Formats: sequence, C-alpha cells, structure tokens
Amino acid sequence: MPLFAVLVPALGAILIACTGDRRANLREFWSVAAGVVMFGIVASMIPDVLDDRRPSCVLSEILPGVELALKVDAFGILFASGASLLWILTSFYSIGYMRSLKEHAQTRYFSCFALALTATMGVAFSANLFTLFLFYEALSLLTYPLVGHKETPEAKAGARKYAIYLLGAAKVFLVAAIVLTYNATKTLDFREGGIMGVAQVKEQPGLLLLIFAFFLFGFAKNALMPLHSWLPGAMVAPTPVSALLHAVAVVKTGVFATLRVFIFIFGADVMLEIGADQLALVVASVTIIVSSFLALGQDNLKARLAFSTVSQLSYIILGGALMNAAGVLGGSAHISNHAVSKITLFLCAGSIYVSTRKTEISQMSGLATRMPWTMAAFSLASLSIIGIPLTSGFVSKWNIALGVVDGHSLVWLGVLLLSSLLSAAYLGPIVYKAYFEEESSGSENVREVPWMVAPLVITAAASLLLGIFPGPVLELAGRVMP
Repeated sequence: MPLFAVLVPALGAILIACTGDRRANLREFWSVAAGVVMFGIVASMIPDVLDDRRPSCVLSEILPGVELALKVDAFGILFASGASLLWILTSFYSIGYMRSLKEHAQTRYFSCFALALTATMGVAFSANLFTLFLFYEALSLLTYPLVGHKETPEAKAGARKYAIYLLGAAKVFLVAAIVLTYNATKTLDFREGGIMGVAQVKEQPGLLLLIFAFFLFGFAKNALMPLHSWLPGAMVAPTPVSALLHAVAVVKTGVFATLRVFIFIFGADVMLEIGADQLALVVASVTIIVSSFLALGQDNLKARLAFSTVSQLSYIILGGALMNAAGVLGGSAHISNHAVSKITLFLCAGSIYVSTRKTEISQMSGLATRMPWTMAAFSLASLSIIGIPLTSGFVSKWNIALGVVDGHSLVWLGVLLLSSLLSAAYLGPIVYKAYFEEESSGSENVREVPWMVAPLVITAAASLLLGIFPGPVLELAGRVMP
C-alpha cells in the first residue's frame, strides 16, 4: 500500500503531461483525481497503524543494511494524510489561480506539482535514511521548476538560491552524516529508541555530536538559521507553490526528517547524553525569535508570511528536541496543525493578489469590505498561528509548553511566550487594516474568485475544527514516541 501512495501522484503527473494544454479541463481533472485517490490510499492505512501493524515493502537491497524500502508508521501516516488532503484543496485553488492570471506553462506546473507529492509520500513512508535521502533530494529537484515558474530574472535568481541552499546543504552535511552513521552502526534503518548505541556514546561522543549537527543543518528544508534565507527568496513563485513550500511539502519534509533523526536514529538517551538536545533547543529558539522580529519588518505580505514560517517550523524542532512525551507530541502535531493554518494564509494572499493585484500590507486598508470570506479566513488562521485557544495552533503549542515544563526548562517557555506575542504583532496589523481602516479608492470592482475562496474557507475551518476536536491528530502524534 505505501508503494501505491507513492506511485499514484506520479501516474497523475504522466496523465497531466500527456493531456497537455489543449484539454485543460481533463488535465486538471487528473490533478484532482490523483489527489483524491492518493488520500484514499493513505486513509485506508490508518486503521493498520492504529492496530500497531506496519505495512511495508522492500524494493531493492543496495548494501548490507541499506535497502530501498517503504514502511508505514504513525509519524509517517500523520504527515502523509495532511499532505495528501491539502493537495486536493490546493489543486482546486490552483485551477482558479492559474486560469484567472492566464499563467503560462500550466501543464508543466501541474505535472511538477504532482511529482512533488510523489516525493513527499516517499519521504513520509521511508523505512530508512537511505530511502528518505533519495526522496528528499528528488523533492528539491522537482520543486525547482515551480519556484522559477515565472521565468523572470527575479524568479530565476530565487530558484538558483533555492537549489544552492537545499542541494548544497545536502551534499556538504547530509551525505557526510549518513555515511558516518552507517560506518558507526552498519545500518540506516529507523528504529524505536534509535540505532546509536551506548558503545558509540562512550567511545566517540564528540563524533556523535558532530554527526547530529550535520543532520540538523543538512536537512536545510527545516529552515533553521543561518540556512533559512532560501525560503523568503522562494516567494517569487506563484502563490499555490508558496503554499506547497510552506505548508504541504517542502518545509514539512525538512522538519519531519529532522524529527525522524532525533527519535529513530539517535533516540532520547543518546541525545541527552551527548548534549544534542541542547544544541537543537538553542538553534531552534534563536530561529523562532529572530525570524519573528524579521517578519515585523516586512511590508510584502508573502515575505512576512515566509519569515513567520521560518519561526513556526522551529516550534516543531523545539518540541522534538525536548525528548519527552509531551514535547514530541506537540511538535509532531504542529506539523499538521501549522499546515492547515499556514496554507490558509498563503491561499488568502493569492486570493488578494488575483482580485486586487496588491502585494503590500500597506495597500490592504478596508479590504475586508470587498473580500469578506478571504479576510475572515485570514483572521481565523492568524489566531491559530498566534496560538489562541480553540484553534489548532493552540493545541500543539500547549503540548510543547507542557513538554518544556516537564523538562524544567523555563527559559524555553519564555521563548514560546515571546514568540506568540511577536506573532500577534506581525499578523494583527494586517487584520486591523483590513477591517478598521478606510477602504482605499479604486477597489469598487474587487471581487473574490469562488474557485479560490472555497479551498481557503475549508482550510480555515480545519484550523478551528482541529482545535476543538484535536483527537485524530493527537492520537497519531501520541504514537510517534512510544
């Protein structure tokens, strides 16, 4: 079954490419249909995971202890179910966005979008580091054309920066970390409790800490500082691509892979023994606070949301680095909870651009009058990013805070509280301008695009529903660290 989840979007990409621009309706049908089928396959595996079964398949053995293999567990199914469901909504949104703007190369766009989800499913269901690395790198390559889609000098520069950071970090740090891990353990499989043993800790604690640092920064999609600037630079991409980058696939594969290494390669005992948890906590905390301040200085809406993403991703790293049940639960849940909220904000940004051609926050006075659904969704998603009770963001941040208290590390609690205040400071003024400032002239003909409004309303509603009914997400997240 995990292989089918990986192959379905790839088949969708082939059908999209074969259909082409001449039959646009059929081409877009394949995109939506592939998403629906993929989500159905992923959802069908949830009962197996809840019954502690692990569907798996081995495709090839490369070296002793190194296989190209897929395996489904609670962490993977949590990530995959969110990504596959949001792809369906993003596909509908993309149809309205691309058609309204009469964008070029739409077949290439939808094909690459589908292939990116193939790589994402591969990352979610990887049984070992080797398989994860292959799909992780494939995702970088497949999203490169999406980042540079507009083919302007600015888009090409953003795409180059994107490739240099992500592929460069993988080559410099990640390959070295994987080779050193195999040399030390003779396996790359993910195992509960980790594969690093007590012997390695006693013999070479410094080397293990170095390997950990290589992993931490090698997975540059997690946008930890100082390897974060690719993410704001990628904002030159069309808004649905930004939503893909920031909520559904790219950055989430970064934090997902990072937590995989924390829990299933090193394990809590080894991380605590060598001080790797403190390294991760410090880097994540600095990223949370500094990127929040940088968001305050951005007038471009997508740029402000980009720095917000940098900050929010590090909540996931911080929760995982606490290495206790509550922290890992909150960090894992935040992968899904942040996804539905942040994708809403980016979809709203795209809706605003298509209807008004406005990109700057200073231009958005009175916008709620003409775009009530868009701004209502934006407001609700903002409350979730801040962490207001009854929203999905509150659920995961509350559990991370409980993990901080359990670990008696109140300095990290201060980081969480300050970050929430800063989130309110950079998102609140946008909502205020839209609702309480006088409408700017020339906006009388502004209208929302139904094809774009429906998905963002659904994702905004999900931000609320997952806050009121957090059980499904927490059930899976609670099984990540037994």
